[in-house]
Amino acid sequence: MVSTPVLLFGLLALCVVLAVSTWVLLPLARRGAIVAGVAALCAGPFALYLMVGTPEALRDPSANIAEPASLEEAVAQLAAELERNPDQPEGWALLARSYSTLGNHDGARDAYARALQLAPDEPDLLVDAAEARALAHPQRLLDEQSMAWLQRARQLRPDHARAGWFIGVAQRQAGQAAEAARTWESLLSGVDEATARSLRVQIDAARADAGLPPLDAPAAVAPGQGLKVRVALDPAFAERARLDGEAAVFVLARVPDGPPMPVAVERHRVRDLPLEVVLDDRDSPMPTQKLSTMDEVEVLARISAAGSANRGEGDVESAPVRVRLPAEGTVELTLGAPAP
Repeated sequence: MVSTPVLLFGLLALCVVLAVSTWVLLPLARRGAIVAGVAALCAGPFALYLMVGTPEALRDPSANIAEPASLEEAVAQLAAELERNPDQPEGWALLARSYSTLGNHDGARDAYARALQLAPDEPDLLVDAAEARALAHPQRLLDEQSMAWLQRARQLRPDHARAGWFIGVAQRQAGQAAEAARTWESLLSGVDEATARSLRVQIDAARADAGLPPLDAPAAVAPGQGLKVRVALDPAFAERARLDGEAAVFVLARVPDGPPMPVAVERHRVRDLPLEVVLDDRDSPMPTQKLSTMDEVEVLARISAAGSANRGEGDVESAPVRVRLPAEGTVELTLGAPAP
């Protein structure tokens, strides 16, 4: 039986070969969109690992797996093409991911640096570049340059979870355990329940190193205190739209006509739709403004193109529904429904 790491590496290698071949063979004008999609597929399996791993786990998962010769040849072709046509940030990013797959961390670090010279304000690219520098460092450390990139990513996208995770890693590596715990605590409201449980383990470990008590257990909510919400896709929209099953779906309640910060929010995935959730105080990102203190809220669902709880270009939202609290019954939300 083929082991899971070997199978994963084989799939990643196939993705990279397809992406590289597309980049080298197609005209420059058509490359960006196609390669971006394939490269995202390559990066996808690492997302959860990066969120729930530990600082010691900043290492290449395929280091002991033999690389196929066809992948090496494809990467060499891509590198040669970029030497001829260097003004291609997507190409340098793809080359960096390919080097990472091959275990060439120095090459990945340098390729990401070239990509950032051409696209310095792409949050995901900034985080990838910072991680690559850590993997290329002899002690797997996030150095000053990595930290600057991570902080820039958070400036551009304040709720960027991976940037926040790695900033906490850098703080932990620097012996700033309390600061790392606070950084990671700020991520809890924007991740799903399973990830939050894993993240709390790392937070409590950092708090213990700082001489602090563990986090309080999530508050239990009495039956009937939550707000029931059902979220579905409009059938016609679902049929014509090409939705990524792993795209983030946020279900949130906020103050009507107030600030965009939700008083309760849960994160799910498109492939979970239709879904039913119960929003309650455990989903409140701000301890000082909980759902149970509200008289009225506005409830909506959003498919986020960027994976951010903040509204962004390309997002799909349901029509908001105002609800008086406490509420009985279930709030029905439909994503992609035509405007009335």
